[in-house]
Amino acid sequence: MNGEGNGEEERLKMAKERLVLMWGYLPGALPQRSPILSPVVVRTAGFPWKDVCGGGCGFAMAISEYGKLITWGSTDDLGQSYVTSGKHGEIPEPFHLPTEASIAKAAAGWAHCVAATDNGEVYTWGWKECIPSGKVFGDLSSAGSSEKTGFERQNPFSTDQVSSRARSSGGSGTLSAVDGKGSGDEYTKRRRISSTKQAAEGSSSGDETLSALPCLVALNPGVRIATVAAGGRHTLALSDIGQVWGWGYGGEGQLGLGSRIRMVSSPHPIPCIDSSFAKDRTKALSRGATTSEGQGFIVPGNYVKGIACGGRHSAVITDAGALLTFGWGLYGQCGQGSTDDELSPTCVSSLLGIRIEGVAAGLWHTVCISADGDVYAFGGNQFGQLGTGSDQAETIPRLLDAPSLEHMHAKTVSCGARHSAVVTEEGKVFCWGWNKYGQLGLGDVIDRNIPSQVTMEDCVPKNVACGWWHTLLLAESPV
Repeated sequence: MNGEGNGEEERLKMAKERLVLMWGYLPGALPQRSPILSPVVVRTAGFPWKDVCGGGCGFAMAISEYGKLITWGSTDDLGQSYVTSGKHGEIPEPFHLPTEASIAKAAAGWAHCVAATDNGEVYTWGWKECIPSGKVFGDLSSAGSSEKTGFERQNPFSTDQVSSRARSSGGSGTLSAVDGKGSGDEYTKRRRISSTKQAAEGSSSGDETLSALPCLVALNPGVRIATVAAGGRHTLALSDIGQVWGWGYGGEGQLGLGSRIRMVSSPHPIPCIDSSFAKDRTKALSRGATTSEGQGFIVPGNYVKGIACGGRHSAVITDAGALLTFGWGLYGQCGQGSTDDELSPTCVSSLLGIRIEGVAAGLWHTVCISADGDVYAFGGNQFGQLGTGSDQAETIPRLLDAPSLEHMHAKTVSCGARHSAVVTEEGKVFCWGWNKYGQLGLGDVIDRNIPSQVTMEDCVPKNVACGWWHTLLLAESPV
């Protein structure tokens, strides 16, 4: 009897094997370097999967059950060499970080990556402008200069393309460290690191003038990071007590510090919830309350539970389900009813009273899902990435009422540069938006302006994560 029971448990465990599927543009994932138009199972060297992280410009990232960061899809040409992503090709391989700790969460921007470990540490690497001051592992002697290269000329986030409001503000400069007491030798000593050689072996040999090796981000003592998000040139990190930290480029306010700081070279806390209001929970009404000055809203909630980074804007969710946005607003991606930049975290007032559970941000758009499973979208819509049925931008959140989503309850959302994806509680996957590289997984390269179901066979979708030009899906094989 016991033997039969053990056998049944083992059978069920094997039956629910986790799979990762991919589609879209990953130049090194196929020998012919062609777009993948329909979902394809990612072949591995035998390690089981834990989660998908999306990836950046032409490379994919996921996490193995053993807590290793896995990367693939990058290549030495086609403009991808500036990404320090391991340069892995068709076969996914572990990306060596200077730590033995398990990776809990990871994210990638246009050309930089960030990962949080189970013990609350954060490592980041890639384009040097995105890397804060901290302990860097490896030989950086060849990474000294930062001359303009082909990457910078191609990069849509280069400083010569900043919005006119940012250029006219004159708010450039480097922000100093928050607290020197927490970022010096004492902090470094209590962190366990592995050898420099290991990091060097895992680094890219690409454009070293723009790439940085993995860096241990120096945070204040006691700060433990639970999850991370990466934008075009900025990074957010969320601590286990709900505090948001940010660094990188902030010229449009995407670091939420109240001004146009072009470069924040060390992590800074972002004031999302006024502590004086957080202490009095009765004041955090479900629909917010007007401040004494009659401007804005008291933020419902006591801490932040979710973060997202777009190209040049950011979004956070509080424990009470309030959505706050900040950063570039040219296309309405902050959802405030205007195209103004938001320099500080600001409640999306039209969603107050609706409990938001998830949020994702693309290059110019934002998509969020409510506790009821509804999908709201706002911002740029040039390729149908809002899913509203048109190409008209939306400056306030619009509920998606597409027939395909009727009776569906969205539970996970992700955004690529110009496309969007959700997984529903019913086990369905929907994608919409830009489809030049097959990143919608619909078997063609035709853009869609309404949510369209991705055909899945012999698997149960669990999570979706979009890269800039591709999509990854975590799924379980059926019982």
